Amino acid sequence: MAMRVAHVSATFPPYPGGTGNVCLENCRELVRRGVDVHVITAGAPGLADREQLDGITVHRLPVWLRYGNAPAIPGLFRALRDFDLIHLHYPFIGGELAAISAYWNRIPLVVTYHQDVLLDGPMRHLERGLRETAGRFTLRSAKRVLFTTADYAKQSHVFPMLEDVQDRVGVLPNGVDVDTFIPAESRPEVRRRLNIPIEQSVAVLVARLDRAHYFKGVDHFLQALCGLDDTVLGVIVGDGDLRSHYQDTARALGIAHRVRFTGKVTNEDLPRWYQAADVTVLPSTTMGEAFGLVLVESMACGTPVIASRLPGVREVVRDNETGRLVKPGEIDELRTALQHMIDNKTYREQLGAAGRSYVERQFSWRSIGDKLESLYDSLVPRRALEPAPLPASERR
Repeated sequence: MAMRVAHVSATFPPYPGGTGNVCLENCRELVRRGVDVHVITAGAPGLADREQLDGITVHRLPVWLRYGNAPAIPGLFRALRDFDLIHLHYPFIGGELAAISAYWNRIPLVVTYHQDVLLDGPMRHLERGLRETAGRFTLRSAKRVLFTTADYAKQSHVFPMLEDVQDRVGVLPNGVDVDTFIPAESRPEVRRRLNIPIEQSVAVLVARLDRAHYFKGVDHFLQALCGLDDTVLGVIVGDGDLRSHYQDTARALGIAHRVRFTGKVTNEDLPRWYQAADVTVLPSTTMGEAFGLVLVESMACGTPVIASRLPGVREVVRDNETGRLVKPGEIDELRTALQHMIDNKTYREQLGAAGRSYVERQFSWRSIGDKLESLYDSLVPRRALEPAPLPASERR
């Protein structure tokens, strides 16, 4: 009998956020290994309540209230009664119901802890209150709490509540499809298709441009472009309610003529933007950035990266080996790193080749799927899934 597993996530494709995409790729790998996988997520207008996606059964439940990416889903508790294991993608305000359901129904719970939630004003106090109560219960009731890197785990503001249960803490990185994100066979051809002149230097930033992702450092990227030669094109891939703000910023800085906003791009087109770039930039400003999925996507395409030296991110990028790390918020340092990368083709190529090799070894979804399957098997032995034999009196 196949293991029946529920992945619970506040967001899920077609919403283009990192957490939902990680959930999707985890589930795809598990399906390939014969696991009966269900995703429990928030409903949204225009989307079916239930559908099949690459062998995954997706359940979209009614939402009573939503704050940003935090949907209140009262039906969560009831929807999780009949599974062998529950895997919660967290933080997810309201997702604590999944932990309560797991506890009540005696189902093993695995939590992937994606990043700290950092809010301002009164919401900061609300978040802390929830973290110290429902959040504490959720993490401490889990059989495993998985961080994307060991570095981020130690720096996270939830780590102190797990210090006495270190045997339950582990690492499961985010990954990349190394067969889709690949180096370009011909960069001039990719640029021709994207209408980018071959002689231009291109720095790309990929991010959701919404308030939930305010920490991506888009303003800092735009400021860093100032002072660079007019042949340097900044490309911002993504969309959201802050896009017009960033466009206004580019105009105010006098660089609107060399900043391109692509809007939302398809999953099929995304690798081309990395392939067309000389460098990918992730200038995030807070620990809201725990990993940086765009970094491994870019490195898989052979394009070097510049990223903020933040916990977690600094473990993904090896400084001066697969990319460059700069101090968060230091515009001049970011600008200098960009200039150095643009001016040194041989250096870029060395970093790009090393990055591709590093990602193939450490961050392919296949290797991550192997680790996840092994973890599940340790928590739910397959013999526990086999039907009990009939008593002798009932056999024929």
